[in-house]
Amino acid sequence: MKKIVKAGVIGVGYLGRFHAQKYAAMADVELIGVADSDPARARQVADECATQPFSDYHALLDQVDAVSVVVPTSLHHEVAKACLRQRVDVLVEKPITTTLGEADDLIRLAHEQQCILQVGHLERFNPAVLAMRPLLTHPLFIEAHRLNVFKERGTDVDVVLDLMIHDIDIVLSIVNSPIVSILTAGAPVITRVTDIANARLIFANGCTANITVSRVAMEPLRRMRIFQPGQYLSVDFGRKEIMTARRQPGKDGGTPVPEIDKSAFPEHDALEMELSDFVHHVQERSQPDVSGEEGRRALDVALQVIAQIHDNRDRIAQILQDEGRADLLSWLPAN
Repeated sequence: MKKIVKAGVIGVGYLGRFHAQKYAAMADVELIGVADSDPARARQVADECATQPFSDYHALLDQVDAVSVVVPTSLHHEVAKACLRQRVDVLVEKPITTTLGEADDLIRLAHEQQCILQVGHLERFNPAVLAMRPLLTHPLFIEAHRLNVFKERGTDVDVVLDLMIHDIDIVLSIVNSPIVSILTAGAPVITRVTDIANARLIFANGCTANITVSRVAMEPLRRMRIFQPGQYLSVDFGRKEIMTARRQPGKDGGTPVPEIDKSAFPEHDALEMELSDFVHHVQERSQPDVSGEEGRRALDVALQVIAQIHDNRDRIAQILQDEGRADLLSWLPAN
């Protein structure tokens, strides 16, 4: 019989509330409590999930085996570190931290304490992505679009750490080759940080990935297209659909024709699958696929993208100055 995992959630805002609900419904999990800096919010979610509220997450740590850390990105390192020091297994939302040094610190501490450290790259558990993986051979070109309507939530970081890191993580997980160059573009639109960005990742094995993200779009879109010899794949993350087109010989040696196949997985819940995976690794003491190291790798590329975008700031500022548009300087991406 599997061990019952005593779990908690630290940070029960929009996403953390869903973590609490999923844990509360799992047969092999006992949701011990939820913690939030807003006591009223903690009580509300605790009441919904029939558990205890905590205004100080430290008081929760002595009572749990594992936690989801769903606080603002700037607090990931501080909170996750406190949990690991108490030998509590951690699922930390993406991005793992804001700096590589902080990520290295958590990875080191998890190894020293023999704790599970998993990073919440949720799209890894999207059923369409899972269905795509067995079909991959040698991707040559990947095109990803992740567009959102503007919302205040998530604007504590720029769009690269907010949205693009999802697709960076997926691309890195399916292209088994080092990156040889990165070309980027980005701009602020509504916030003081980057709201729309594009990154072109070129790999040593010949694959190129072109990733575009925006949080100021008119309508949402979450899609990735993968081109490889003899086959084209289209993954719709939002609709949980995958479409494949394979080249088939034409009749009597004529022009090849595409064979189209479509599959949909609307009933699958990616968050539930992610949390179940985390609980499994806690029970089995096994290394998760989306480990701290995987989270660090995605963060490393994301930070390189951000650095390139910021490197363009002085050049753009000089152009605006020369054009007499100094009024726009305050809207350049912040370092």
